[in-house]
Amino acid sequence: MSYEKPYKGIKVVDLSQGIAGPYCAMLLAQYGADVIKVEPLEGDWSRILGTVYGDHSAFSIAGNLGKRSIALDLKTDAGREVVERLIDGADVFMEGFRPGVIQRLGFGYDDVAKRNPGILYMSISGFSQKGPLSTKPAMDPVLQAFSGFMMENKGQDGIPHRANPIIVDMSTALYCFQAVSAALYAKRDEAKGRFIDASLMAAAANLQIVRMMAVYLEKGEMKAPSAPSGTFQTADGYIQIVVLRDRDYRILCDCLGLPDLGADPRFQTRDDRVTHSVYLTRTVSEALMQRTTAEWTQILTEAKLQNEAVLDYFQFLKHPHIEACGLISWLNHSGMPEPIPVPNPPGAEPLADGMAAAHAPHLGEHTAEVLGELGIDAATLEGWRKAGIVNK
Repeated sequence: MSYEKPYKGIKVVDLSQGIAGPYCAMLLAQYGADVIKVEPLEGDWSRILGTVYGDHSAFSIAGNLGKRSIALDLKTDAGREVVERLIDGADVFMEGFRPGVIQRLGFGYDDVAKRNPGILYMSISGFSQKGPLSTKPAMDPVLQAFSGFMMENKGQDGIPHRANPIIVDMSTALYCFQAVSAALYAKRDEAKGRFIDASLMAAAANLQIVRMMAVYLEKGEMKAPSAPSGTFQTADGYIQIVVLRDRDYRILCDCLGLPDLGADPRFQTRDDRVTHSVYLTRTVSEALMQRTTAEWTQILTEAKLQNEAVLDYFQFLKHPHIEACGLISWLNHSGMPEPIPVPNPPGAEPLADGMAAAHAPHLGEHTAEVLGELGIDAATLEGWRKAGIVNK
């Protein structure tokens, strides 16, 4: 065991698809776990989300770095036998089907725990295991709508908007990772495993805990925590500014050439500024339009005020600070037309070409390898290939 690979020796059987479950399992792999991704013969459906490069998409690469992939038909006796053998030596089992589906395949918690009483079983659903919506299919956009997020994310047009980054899926993955990590820690003193119930719904609610509580307590609309704060247009782009303290407000006004506004007795406390936020925002906006984003970021940064230019992904990836801190690894991946930017997870070993952790497996890439480890001989494997039970 080491800080870099604390989960070395941990075996994970990953039947999840999409991004929430797979990204959780990917993080386990980054910390050393042997993650066996069990895919249907046609592959995890994340492989065909968005633009497809061979048998990968951005979704499938992000969710499967460091894993080994086997592809088989779980509706056959032989396919189920393979999963059963994998379960016998596993520490963690993950699935992301709608409630009831995994039980029909024969791998519900009771079935898996009967074979391996010490296993940690992670089940990820859309709306949780119980309730009238439990069997309803649900992806990230559906939970953004259901959880109130979209209503709180109205644009200037007054229409609820979905956030394009898959925030519900990704937050689900992170909550699942912490739940599995905590369970693995507790497992050192426990003989029996446990069932871990996770859902996109639960993650969406927890992600919004502050705003949800505030809107409820304030009867429908959360008051702005400070003013003048927000996204402002400049002469050539946009800038984000955060003003919390009274002193920050006066410094901002000086930077904008508005000392009288900073000294105005009507705006000397945070509550006063929030009350007059419309007027202050309009006045500050007019001042910021007089210079470029680069000029303002230099001025405000030198004044030690919270601010930053609003960047797109291309600007972010090329920013000298990103290169200096080593946040992004540029990986050459088979099937991809050029090196791809992969953020290094906080605390994990940075990725580099040639590392197993930096490779997302192609569909069924490790079928023969994994089945060989399970004691399945070459003749049997070849017979399964011909019968369409496995793909490679």
